[in-house]
Amino acid sequence: MSTFNTIDDLDVRGRKVLVRADLNVPMRDGNISDTTRIDRSLPTISDLIEKGAKVIVMSHFGRPKGQVVPEMSLKPVAAALEKASGKRVVFASDCIGDGAEKAISAANDGEIVMLENLRFHAAEEKNDGAFADQLAALADFYVNDAFSCAHRAHASTEAIAKRLPTAAGRLMQAELTALAEALENPAHPVAAVVGGAKISTKMAVLGHLIERVDQLVIGGGMANTFLHAQGIDVGKSLCEPDMADQARDIMEKAAAAGCEVVLPIDAVVAEEFAEGAANETVPVEAVPSGSMILDVGPASIDDLKQRLTGCKTIVWNGPLGAFEISPFDMGTNAVALEAAKLTVDGSLLSVAGGGDTVAALANAGAVDAFSYVSTAGGAFLEWLEGRTLPGIAALQNTD
Repeated sequence: MSTFNTIDDLDVRGRKVLVRADLNVPMRDGNISDTTRIDRSLPTISDLIEKGAKVIVMSHFGRPKGQVVPEMSLKPVAAALEKASGKRVVFASDCIGDGAEKAISAANDGEIVMLENLRFHAAEEKNDGAFADQLAALADFYVNDAFSCAHRAHASTEAIAKRLPTAAGRLMQAELTALAEALENPAHPVAAVVGGAKISTKMAVLGHLIERVDQLVIGGGMANTFLHAQGIDVGKSLCEPDMADQARDIMEKAAAAGCEVVLPIDAVVAEEFAEGAANETVPVEAVPSGSMILDVGPASIDDLKQRLTGCKTIVWNGPLGAFEISPFDMGTNAVALEAAKLTVDGSLLSVAGGGDTVAALANAGAVDAFSYVSTAGGAFLEWLEGRTLPGIAALQNTD
């Protein structure tokens, strides 16, 4: 990951730069409900403008499946980008051809061009070379700032990188740097927190991590399957009995690799999954048959907080309990806040991302204190699995 160019390596003054951003923002009732992805794209756009470039932004939006779907136009996003950046944004009626070229010609220095939805063309998701040629014809340089799309070999993330001088944008640069520090060359001891509902969806993640971390903390519904695999009755808890052999296999391989698998000591249990449901704390070996585990208990929290104080690096993916409903968010909140505190103190590098992780850390009020929180879902998980991401591979220098 250390072998990629950044925008500091490009001489962009007076040149056109095509920036692949991820502006696939959430919408509610026709309005953008969260501008995080727009806000995170601003450092790259602003830096390129300051360096004298004409910036052309491209992105996908939704899943129009190669058809023009008016409700999936990026025009409202262009208006939001204009407001966020304080720069005029010229919107192009298409992402290639005359529609794109006219918008680029109409934009003055210091202004931004936003192309229409890439996925209005089926060739985008097919990684079509001719479509990549048309995109590349619009600019002199290509900057990829969309790590969250890097696991897709699409024309705007993979094929185009072979057609123009290429660099990582500021968001991509920060993401790759943080991920490299977390798992490629981390400071030890390293802990990984992996939570969520099912181990069947994260077997590849667990298998990859046990070779790279010193402690693997398993929480959420996944922990119940590991407890079951050890012969512990988890009552009515979410569990995958048919994955018990795989859970035992992970524990055996972890032991052989010198990685300690950390499971809950106690649990907060209830007979129903509901806000404010009557609950009690019990040792994991004493879960009532009619109850379900919905969070880790105070002894588990204290154990995890103590473990964190001895760590230098933590990678976090998934909650420890049913964080969406109070009071079953207490375990995730407490451990996340401890990780945040240690990060602020300078003793811990904390990198998190994927799935419900961002929401869980936001619920805890810990997002801003972590070293890096990735908003990428699938790309972050595939990185945790050790996969090669096409969009990243296309950025890397081969000299």
